[in-house]
Amino acid sequence: MSVSVEDGTTDEPGWEVDPDDESGAAVIATVGRQLRLRREAAGMRAGEFGEAIGYGEDLVYKVEAGKRIPRPEYLDRADEVLRAGGLIAAMKQDVAEVRYPKKVRDLARMEARAVEIGVYESNSVHGLLQTPEHARALFEARQPAYSQDEVERMVAARVGRQSIFERSPAPALSFVQEEAALRRPVGGTMVWRQQLERLLEVGRLRNVSLQVMPTYSGPHPGLDGRIEVLKFGDGTAVGRSDGAFNGRPTSDPKQLRILELRYGTIRAQALTPGESLAFIEQVLGET
Repeated sequence: MSVSVEDGTTDEPGWEVDPDDESGAAVIATVGRQLRLRREAAGMRAGEFGEAIGYGEDLVYKVEAGKRIPRPEYLDRADEVLRAGGLIAAMKQDVAEVRYPKKVRDLARMEARAVEIGVYESNSVHGLLQTPEHARALFEARQPAYSQDEVERMVAARVGRQSIFERSPAPALSFVQEEAALRRPVGGTMVWRQQLERLLEVGRLRNVSLQVMPTYSGPHPGLDGRIEVLKFGDGTAVGRSDGAFNGRPTSDPKQLRILELRYGTIRAQALTPGESLAFIEQVLGET
């Protein structure tokens, strides 16, 4: 999120670098060093360069020192001002790989490889299904509180993962959502309505099965928390459950069979996809 000041520059050219992400920090340090070398070769002072691209001098120094992750528009403007012929703009791909927290990048890589994903979510709408506004409201509710910079970075990461819906060939995606999560007005009425509309939109995709677990359904194997199973094209898989194997990811065939059994039971107990879409439409009509 950028904040304008009187001279037209912006206060936030990007996100803070995670000091615990060594590989990501190394990439950003290299990008910053290249920016500084090109700026100096062009004979421009940091303040002059910052004014030309619309950012403050202090933030130019932070980007060049590898302390801030530049946004795509920062690199585009730098490429134009320094007449780099697209070489600086090309670094957007490297930056995009590391601008999100490491654990999110690892998850996104697995989701990008998966040919089949099955998820049961108990407490909230699953991240792949969230609107940006819904995700932001959830992150802003966390305690201890995230900084606004952290919130925006994590929202961008969550939305970035949703490119999975644009993949070709499309993976088979299955979601089971608890009713309670659909009735919680996270972010207020408008954000809540937008989230329900997003669920209906995704639930109608041909490669997606979206089911609702109604509160009246009684006990089921997901009461201990989230279950996720990702299957890959080479026949391997990875799964995780809040209520099994200490919540850690597992690739052990015996443990995966247990998770698949639990997830299959949950799907059988939930409303059918058609009933679920009708249920969500009913909730939307009540808002």
